[in-house]
Amino acid sequence: MRAGCVGCGDVIETGWLRTTGAKWAARVGAAAMPLLLAATPAVAQEAAATGRPGAGFMPWFFYFVALASAIVGLVFAKRFYNEIMSKPEGDENMKMIAGFVRSGAYAYLWRQYSRVAIVFVCLIIVLSFMAYVLHVQHGIVPFAFLTGGFFSGLCGFFGMKTATNAAHRTTAGARESLNQGLVVAFRAGSVMGLVVVGFALLDITLWFAAMYFLGGGMSLSSITVVMLTFGMGASTQALFARVGGGIYTKAADVGADLVGKVEAGIPEDDSRNPATIADNVGDNVGDVAGMGADLYESYAGSILATAALGVAAAVSIFGDDVSANGFAAAMRLLILPMGLAGVGVLLSIIGIYMVRTEEGANLGQLMAALNRGIWGSSGLILVAALILCFLLIGVGFPDPGPGSVKPSWLGLWFSILAGLVAGLIIGKATEMYTSYDFKPTRELSAQAVTGPATVIIGGIAEGMKSTWASLATVIVAILVAFTTAGGAQDYMLGLYGVGIAAVGMLATLGITLATDAYGPIADNAGGNAEMTHQQPHVRQRTDALDSLGNTTAATGKGFAIGSAALTALALLAAYIDEVRMGMLHEAEAKVKQVVAADPSLKPDDAVPPIYLGYGKFALKVAGKASDLGNYRGLMCLNLRELRLYEAQGKITPGQRFARADLKESTDRDEEFVGTLKLGEESLNVVPVRKASMDQFMQFYNVTLMNPRVLCGLFAGVLLTFLFCALTMKAVGRAANRMMLECRRQFQQMREYLRSQGNDDAYIRNPDNWPRTPVEFRGQPIPDYANCVAISTAGAQREMIFPSLLAIIAPVAVGLIFGVAGVMGLLAGGLVSGFAVAVFMANAGGAWDNAKKYIETFGKITAAQFRSDPKVRESLPITVRDAIAARSELAASDDEIVYGKGSPDHKAGVVGDTVGDPFKDTSGPSLNILIKLMSMVSVVFAGLVVKFGPQIGELLQLGY
Repeated sequence: MRAGCVGCGDVIETGWLRTTGAKWAARVGAAAMPLLLAATPAVAQEAAATGRPGAGFMPWFFYFVALASAIVGLVFAKRFYNEIMSKPEGDENMKMIAGFVRSGAYAYLWRQYSRVAIVFVCLIIVLSFMAYVLHVQHGIVPFAFLTGGFFSGLCGFFGMKTATNAAHRTTAGARESLNQGLVVAFRAGSVMGLVVVGFALLDITLWFAAMYFLGGGMSLSSITVVMLTFGMGASTQALFARVGGGIYTKAADVGADLVGKVEAGIPEDDSRNPATIADNVGDNVGDVAGMGADLYESYAGSILATAALGVAAAVSIFGDDVSANGFAAAMRLLILPMGLAGVGVLLSIIGIYMVRTEEGANLGQLMAALNRGIWGSSGLILVAALILCFLLIGVGFPDPGPGSVKPSWLGLWFSILAGLVAGLIIGKATEMYTSYDFKPTRELSAQAVTGPATVIIGGIAEGMKSTWASLATVIVAILVAFTTAGGAQDYMLGLYGVGIAAVGMLATLGITLATDAYGPIADNAGGNAEMTHQQPHVRQRTDALDSLGNTTAATGKGFAIGSAALTALALLAAYIDEVRMGMLHEAEAKVKQVVAADPSLKPDDAVPPIYLGYGKFALKVAGKASDLGNYRGLMCLNLRELRLYEAQGKITPGQRFARADLKESTDRDEEFVGTLKLGEESLNVVPVRKASMDQFMQFYNVTLMNPRVLCGLFAGVLLTFLFCALTMKAVGRAANRMMLECRRQFQQMREYLRSQGNDDAYIRNPDNWPRTPVEFRGQPIPDYANCVAISTAGAQREMIFPSLLAIIAPVAVGLIFGVAGVMGLLAGGLVSGFAVAVFMANAGGAWDNAKKYIETFGKITAAQFRSDPKVRESLPITVRDAIAARSELAASDDEIVYGKGSPDHKAGVVGDTVGDPFKDTSGPSLNILIKLMSMVSVVFAGLVVKFGPQIGELLQLGY
């Protein structure tokens, strides 16, 4: 038995292990394994030579697994791309249309990157000022920020390049068979998936190695917190890609639909519609480049946040990450998410090869083939995660001693299971509420009988209702991940469990994103078939591929939203670690200032405690002045008494204490709370490095009764709705310009036909309009380039303010309301943003597929409905009576009473038009918004820690 393999495109024997590609993968793995085994001990020895305790063999082995997997993923992406480029391109018309789309996509992307580059330059200047002038963060931060944005943009470029080269090849494949079309489209999507996971994991592993070996002895806490800032670059680039691409594609789509379909009665993707090329370009820049950048930053953010939480959990268990046990534990918890992601890349490749069908496969068999790859790789990652958790956590993990909790390797595996299952459930729930194979969307299509108003009402209601499934799933996933990881015994371990659940959800992103990126490629293939007038069976096949793509795209959006929620929650916890580092940098700057002003002190001397103000103290132990590890910060836990002493003049900023005044505690049961003598009084202080989450919450008064927290919560909700409003209005304005241009060109087409002496009846019939560009009054009609230019200019102009708002708001809230306000902002933005994103994505998807469900019935005339019982019985029973009444009142037998061109269809198009910015602009952008707010807060935490209390005091808000 032989079958067509979607993953490799070769003719293979049954069983993926006998494929050419799988044999090649096995050879790569066999060649890499000796290198891993040889390199791991050598690197471990070099690590020990730096003065750190030894981490052991296993963590470094899985670090190299992650690094090697990233390279293997990129190699396979290149292999798949080469296979795509070897496929037939079709006839000259197909290549010409593809060239229009490709040139438009490149023009837009380069213009977007030039705008984003300006923003990046400005942000790098700000970050450099914070690092080298204000000394509130590490000097590597600006460079880490830059690489995050660069790789995110690079993934978008490669994904779009692949998609624009694959769409017409998919059409050419569909001329041969449905399966051949799927082969090209899915392989192209696989390139996008593997590029994203490959570059993200490569960047993370290389940055870790650079800072570990070349960072001047940086602690693991410092390394992981600095690496978090890499995510801000990815999030910033992703937001511009999502917002700009979303505005572009929906401006073109809305203009093409309302003027082309509704007003002129032209089918979708018809070459007579001047906006159709811009619409196809939009699919690439929005749904391919935008989605790739979106999931790239989710993937990277989940790994980075979980690594930081792992080190924080080790500090919580052992009291530090520099002792032998603390370091060994921190390394194992830090490497686990990297190793899991690395194994996930390899298993995603296996999943891609598991996607295979017979040549004569129908749509149901194609969907089953895609599901086999996703479920197969998901099952394999669970087995691999069980082994990984056992080897890193179950074996060789240091004993924390009595009174402390040791992480459960099986509990962490259950956390991974919770995240992975949650992703699959959210994806399935999204499919059930958006696919016309299920009741909700079919009921929505039936509401089109009474016009667009009821379609819009029904879509909004269905979108709101659909949020329960995703919200309930996330609630359960968080609880399961938190408790099974040991959150009841150690709070930081529970948060680490939530982080590792996010990594588990995204572990098989290589194939999940492949199925998602497949959708817009299939959509463009359908457009190419329509515009190049392919045989009806070709268009039917591309429509089937497009329908399959709609389901996978909706599932992908749900998956992206779910991963955003868990990632943002992990980042919310990681924010406190960045606050910790911000306080240490503040202490370092103050001590250096005191040493420079005091001739009796040398840079490497120990410096007793100095009061910084606002409940914070700085000191230094003897050692190199360049080593951040020699600086200490203290937090006062009885702030009420401290404020009283300040009012009485007993303590003032800059006041220096004797070393004997400080009595530190090494007792974990007392949470390391020591005392600092102040005359006859004493203050309770805790070292910043050892402070627990509860102590930070106490110090910053993060409670619901704190007005700062409440103001932050409201600000987070405000930002969610304001962001949605700005992006929706941006689409509306850009679409308005597109519609006016389409109307202008349609009028020119009429004038062109009139100039040739045709009568009004001939001119009004769109079937007589030119299908290929003709010259009229010195301009081509239809003029595709002008519509592309309008969408490009509109997207570039409209994307700036919403995107900058997401960057500026967290900094402004932090400086005014302090750390407590930022915690409120992130919580409010996360909860409201997640719910609104699910609502908008599902409502938009339901509207889109309700319209497509009506289109599946073709064109049913009044005569057909009255005379053919099979036609009547084929219609949904909920609309038969209404269509029967309509057919009786029809002005002629040829009047369309249902299907394409009917009043129901036009109502569905209006609903779809409303849903376009819902599901493709505002909704997906909210995923990035909630993560970007977290990332910006992380990066600017040092600034907020240092200046927030001062500004709050000036505004009479206290500190």
